[in-house]
Amino acid sequence: MASLPLLPLPEKPRLVGIARLASEGESIREGHNVEYFTLPAKSLLNRCVSKRQMPFTWTINPYRGCEFGCRYCYARYTHEFMEMRDGMEFEQKIYVKQHAADLLRHELRRVKPDESIALGTATDPYQPAERRYEVSRGILEEFARHRGFELGIVTKSDLIVRDLDLLKEVARANRLSVHITVTTLDVNLARILEPRAPRPDLRLDAVRALAQAGLRVGISCSPVVPGITDAPADLEALIRAAAESGADYVFANPLFLKPCSAAIFLPFLEQNFPHLADNYRQRYQDRAFLPPAYAKRLSQLIARLREKYKLTRAHRRERPAFATKWPVLDFDPQMNLF
Repeated sequence: MASLPLLPLPEKPRLVGIARLASEGESIREGHNVEYFTLPAKSLLNRCVSKRQMPFTWTINPYRGCEFGCRYCYARYTHEFMEMRDGMEFEQKIYVKQHAADLLRHELRRVKPDESIALGTATDPYQPAERRYEVSRGILEEFARHRGFELGIVTKSDLIVRDLDLLKEVARANRLSVHITVTTLDVNLARILEPRAPRPDLRLDAVRALAQAGLRVGISCSPVVPGITDAPADLEALIRAAAESGADYVFANPLFLKPCSAAIFLPFLEQNFPHLADNYRQRYQDRAFLPPAYAKRLSQLIARLREKYKLTRAHRRERPAFATKWPVLDFDPQMNLF
């Protein structure tokens, strides 16, 4: 019997822009289900475009993707720009931006005196890749050569303490603030929600070290996850720990779920918190944000706790050298710093 003729394979769609660059990246290392690639970036400084008011004008993300694998992470959508639709690839395929410091050196001229820069809004600048590739460190070394910039760093990692001397050097001539994210003090819960991020106590140790070095440092409790991390007693314990660690401020925002995040988070709820799954589907149906009433209650609670533990503007240590509009110290329920 004659064999059927082979049909030609369908042509793959032509990749352009960041998707093409990602496809050309060279695999660096693979292990623990995580693979690293080089990314020949053309730009490092990105103008923040959002309908919501943000406390920064520019963003820098040294990597694409984040190994911490936080179940609620909103930034998974950024891999979609590289034609990666599986949300899990965000934590399994990490792209290391090449020549970051050189790019930044030429792009900082675009920043006006009243504009601030956020480092780590869509990927953690101190995730495990940073131990080897030191892209974030190179960026700080570049900032240390300049003066008059306003820089805010967001991270969940105590690895930032590695760069303590460099951070102090940056802060001498620029306005610097560091925001350490701690969503819960419960180690077991943190391991479920943020599987590969450092333990909460290690993050608090980092806050203490940064504060003792004279740097401006605070704690982000964001996102506050309804039914999981939003118990008043738990939030009070967290804010008390922030004050005891020497934090200058604390802020919190409720969880918001983009479709790419919900695709990971809702199955996670079914497996780990099945009693909450239906409630979440109803509350987040056709929306990424919770109704304003929840945000208002959270805002009032956080305000009371900040006052109780003297983490308000009136009690804050005076540090003229570090005066900055970063972060938003008075809670705004529509503000998300991630």
